[in-house]
Amino acid sequence: MVFTAGAAPLDDDGTVAVGDVAGQARRAMANLATALEAGGATLRDVLRTTVYVATTDRADLLAAAEAVREALGAHLAPSTLVGVTVLAHPDQLVEVDAVAVRDTWQEPGPPDDAATLDG
Repeated sequence: MVFTAGAAPLDDDGTVAVGDVAGQARRAMANLATALEAGGATLRDVLRTTVYVATTDRADLLAAAEAVREALGAHLAPSTLVGVTVLAHPDQLVEVDAVAVRDTWQEPGPPDDAATLDG
């Protein structure tokens, strides 16, 4: 399983991407995809997301949700959408975290080449 912390809409230089809620949600999803890839997963492997939006406007919440749905494509993972007062970075409007399961599985325990106790 891959657990991510909140993916923020940060540009390559670490600044918050300029834009509205939908644009920031798209950038956050691109950053989430990069983080998942580092963990050996993709957006298709996402089990669930939580989307945080700094707003009290329902239209902003729906815009963020739509951007997340677009990024996930046909793979519609369950998602919780939360309106919050403020997020970590100045001008940040959106943050997305996710849980994913990679499509490869390894049984817990010692590696296959580990020495056994009886031999």
